[in-house]
Amino acid sequence: MPEDYAPTGRMIEIDGLQVHAHQEGAGPDVILLHGAGGNTRDFTFDLLGRLSGQFRVTAFDRPGLGHTDPLHPNGESPAEQAAVLEAASLRLGLGPAVLVGHSFGGAVALAWALDHPARAAAIVSLAGAAMPWPGGLGPYYELVSSDFGSMFMVPLISAFVPRFVADQTIARIFEPDPVPDGYADHIGIALSLRPDTLRANTRQVNGLKPHIRAMAARYGELRMPIEILHGTADRIVPIEVHSRPLAERLPNVHLTELDGVGHMPHHADPEAAVAAIRRAATRAGLRPAA
Repeated sequence: MPEDYAPTGRMIEIDGLQVHAHQEGAGPDVILLHGAGGNTRDFTFDLLGRLSGQFRVTAFDRPGLGHTDPLHPNGESPAEQAAVLEAASLRLGLGPAVLVGHSFGGAVALAWALDHPARAAAIVSLAGAAMPWPGGLGPYYELVSSDFGSMFMVPLISAFVPRFVADQTIARIFEPDPVPDGYADHIGIALSLRPDTLRANTRQVNGLKPHIRAMAARYGELRMPIEILHGTADRIVPIEVHSRPLAERLPNVHLTELDGVGHMPHHADPEAAVAAIRRAATRAGLRPAA
């Protein structure tokens, strides 16, 4: 049940909206941004604990997901999400940070760096969405994000999706890598299956492509160090569509390819994720705590 997964961090009010931020550690700032349908628990499962001895780590629930309120019912753009999280970061007193984004969170990190470059000392993309892709996302996202799907399908999905289907979905996200023991219980899948969360997530994902196209036209503005960690077997955000083209376009990008790894590189190879974040911090002149 959703009530079994209470906020683990601080609730920050921004213009009447509640933003959830989980913070641990001390040192230079690292900001973690989760992927589609996720929440801060994706990071508190493992990665955040590996970083908090060297950095002050802040994991945000993105708008409409986890315990952060939606901004509006039309699918929040990466730039809109970045703006409210920038306001929350100011409220928390964060300094220039390494912005770490997984999947959809990678697009938010890029938008944040484009619109608020003083915040982005460096960027780390973990299988992040970065470039326009060919074709669409399939009938599920188109239908569920429609007014009809939002009104009739979302409540049915929320009420009747059994646990084994949720577990199968998690397994597909991790493929070909195994789901870590305890992850499905920790992540709080019930939070992702709430009707309002399903609506927000599907509309964000379905509306992402034009925002990515507009952002890509501005990538030359990104002068900060960028580290990318991406698995070659990722079929959700394919490396050949997103990370390789971005690395070819910008000289400040360092791409680390993980052979045979899928869409969750920070779980499949957490040491490589920590190394990428430390490398980004060092390149940006942020010295991790000893």
